[in-house]
Amino acid sequence: MAPKWYALRSKPRKEDVVFRYLQTRNIEVFYPRLRVNPVNPRAKKVKPYFPGYMFVRVNLEETGISTFQWMPHAVGLVMFGGEPAYVPENLIHAIRAKVEAIAAAGGEVFDGLKPGDPVRIQSGPFAGYEAIFDTRLPDHERVRVLLEFIGSRQVPVELKSGQIERIKRKKKR
Repeated sequence: MAPKWYALRSKPRKEDVVFRYLQTRNIEVFYPRLRVNPVNPRAKKVKPYFPGYMFVRVNLEETGISTFQWMPHAVGLVMFGGEPAYVPENLIHAIRAKVEAIAAAGGEVFDGLKPGDPVRIQSGPFAGYEAIFDTRLPDHERVRVLLEFIGSRQVPVELKSGQIERIKRKKKR
């Protein structure tokens, strides 16, 4: 039997521990995570894309279901009708592409933006305009910026996060 992808459930907030454990056992694992900008500076900067879940690629005839049921901090494989549910390879590829797109659109550079930071719009109908960063929207791929129009009136505009870049202001001496 060829290896297949399965969803593995972990105990709450124990994903990192399970991920490291799987790596030490040389089990192929896909643990999608996103960079976040938390309000609390001591909070985690990386969060699971699917809290409580990750994907393992194994041949269950060789590895056995009990390996995952008795793994420290793991709940076990996701099952339907008592049978482990495999995840199609194309779905794993789609999830990887989505996570990479989010990282590309709002990754490292975008991560440090705070409300009030000046940004420049890179593409679309407002390309070239400067705006003020307002907030990241719930889907992680869009942001709201404030454009200043006539009479210092600020108009909120929603954009893809990849359409903006931070304006680096020169420090005054």
